[in-house]
Amino acid sequence: MDHPRAAFVSDRSITFGIIAGEASGDILGAGLIRSLRNRYPKARFVGIGGDEMIAEGFHSLVPMERLSVMGLVEVLGRIRELFRIRARLLSYFFATPPDVVIGIDSPDFTLAIERRCREAGIPSVHYVSPSVWAWRQKRIFKIAKSVDLMLTLLPFEARFYEEHQVPVAFVGHPLADRIPLVPETGKARQDLGLDENAPLLAVLPGSRAGEVERLGTLFLEAARWIQAKRPDVQLVIPCVNREREQQVSDLIEALDVKLQVTIVRGRSREVMAASDVVLLASGTATLEAMLLKKPMVVGYRLSNVSWAVISRLVKVPHVSLPNLLANQPLVPELLQDDATPESLGAAVLERMENQQERDRLVEAFSELHHTLKQDADEKAAQAISELVEERALNGASTCITSV
Repeated sequence: MDHPRAAFVSDRSITFGIIAGEASGDILGAGLIRSLRNRYPKARFVGIGGDEMIAEGFHSLVPMERLSVMGLVEVLGRIRELFRIRARLLSYFFATPPDVVIGIDSPDFTLAIERRCREAGIPSVHYVSPSVWAWRQKRIFKIAKSVDLMLTLLPFEARFYEEHQVPVAFVGHPLADRIPLVPETGKARQDLGLDENAPLLAVLPGSRAGEVERLGTLFLEAARWIQAKRPDVQLVIPCVNREREQQVSDLIEALDVKLQVTIVRGRSREVMAASDVVLLASGTATLEAMLLKKPMVVGYRLSNVSWAVISRLVKVPHVSLPNLLANQPLVPELLQDDATPESLGAAVLERMENQQERDRLVEAFSELHHTLKQDADEKAAQAISELVEERALNGASTCITSV
C-alpha cells in the first residue's frame, strides 16, 4: 500500500467549504474533516452536510436532506428549491470565500457550484468521480472546467482523468479501509443466528423500491430453483428498511411454491459476510461482496426502452466493480435477457460447489482489496492540503464576482 507522507500541521485559520448531498457523502465528509483538522487544528468547515459531518464540528447552512432527491419526477418537483439552495451557497461563498470548495459526489448539484467558485478564483475539488469513464464521456470537458483537482476512489478512474489532462489523485476506497482483509464468516453467522454449517446464499435485489420490483421476483425464482436442487441451502435476504422488508415479503407470498427464507432488516454487510455466495444487483454492493471475498453472481434487468438506450451509451466491457477493477470477468454478469431464474441459479450453484474457483476468487479479491486500501481519508486530506498550500505559496488571490 502506498502510505501517505507524514502530515504537516499548520496553525493557519483557514476555511473549507464542503458540500455533501447524501448519506454516503456525509460519511466521506466526516472522515475528511477529521483528517483535515489534524493538519489544520484551527480550520473551519462550512457548507452542506449531514449528522456525521456536524458531529465533527461542521456548520451546515441547509439541512442535507433537502438535497437528497432521487428520480427525475422528484427532482423536477423540487427544482426551484434546489436552485435557491445553490444560489444561497454561492452567495455565502462569494461573500466569505473559503480557501477551497470541496464537492462530495452528487455531481449534478455540486459540479455547477464548483465551476462558479473556480471561475471566481476559489480553488475547487470534487471527491468521488461521476461514472464519466463509463458513459456520456464528453462530460469530462465540463468537469475539467469545474475542478482544480479530482479525487477518485478507484484506480481506473484516475487513469481516465490523466488521459484527459485533468489533475487527479487516486485516494483509495473508504470501504476497503473499514472492511477487514479476512472476513469473519463464522462470527457473522453466529451474530445473525444462522446455521454455521449449512451453505448460505445471500440475495440482494437492491435497496430501492423500483429495483426490488424489477429484480425481486427474478431473484426469488432463482433462489427457488436453487433450493429445488439443493434443499440444504439457506436463503437470507437483507432489507434496508421496513418498507423493503414488506415488499420482499409480498413478493415471496406471491410465489406459487413457498421459499424457506430468512429476512433480515438492515445488516446487509453482515449477511454477505455470513454467506458462501451472493446473488445481487450491480452497484456498490458488488464492491462490498468483493472486499468480503465472496463469490457472487450479478443479475440486472431494465425496461426494454431503458436497456436499448443504456446499452448504446455505455463504453465499458463490464458493469460490476470487481470486473472493472480487474479488467477481466471474475464475476458472472447476467444482464437483461440473459438474466433468467435458471441461468442465475446455475451460476450460483457452480460457485457454491467449485472450491478451486472459490480459492482463485479469494486470491484475486484480496489483491484488489490491497489496491483499494489506501487510507482514503488521509490521502484525500493530503491531496487537498497540498492544493491549498500551493495556492498560498503562489499568493493566489481570489477575485470574487457577483452571483
